[in-house]
Amino acid sequence: MVINRNFLKNNSPKRLTPYFSLLMLAALMLLTACGYKPSSWAIENIFSDSVYVEVHVDRAEPENAPFLKDEMNRMVYTRFKGKIVPKEQAKSQIIISYNGTTFTPLAYKDGYISRYRANIRVTFDMITNQGRLKKTITAVQEGDVQVSSMLSSKLRIEAIRKGMEKAMNEFLAYVSAKGIRAGSSE
Repeated sequence: MVINRNFLKNNSPKRLTPYFSLLMLAALMLLTACGYKPSSWAIENIFSDSVYVEVHVDRAEPENAPFLKDEMNRMVYTRFKGKIVPKEQAKSQIIISYNGTTFTPLAYKDGYISRYRANIRVTFDMITNQGRLKKTITAVQEGDVQVSSMLSSKLRIEAIRKGMEKAMNEFLAYVSAKGIRAGSSE
């Protein structure tokens, strides 16, 4: 029986390259050792599953209250994995106060304001599993001003709403960080 050397050379078991082995080891470590937990896990350490949400309306801009209430309700459902209940049934409460907006001119063109900064202040007063917490957030939104007063008014409301969205996201980050801290102390 004659063995062809080329046959053995071409059909011998292939070795894994060192880079591939290293990549597989890193992937295995990443999947098993990172300890990732979603923000809803951390929030469960702060809020119970039944939450009451109340929004205090700013008299100067009452049109923003429904937007703020809807966004907070959406956040409770999607991020907290909780449900909105009446005040009497709630184990946790979130009371939001929109404290107004200040506009600061940033640039002028032909004597008129062409760019501005909006500072939106929102206070979150919470009754949680950890007790009472209060957090005031100032969100910053910058934008351009149009020549038309109708467009400027629309852009003003849009800037306030974008600032409120930023404040809500910062609130979520704050609550997640508090929840991680509470979860690690158990």
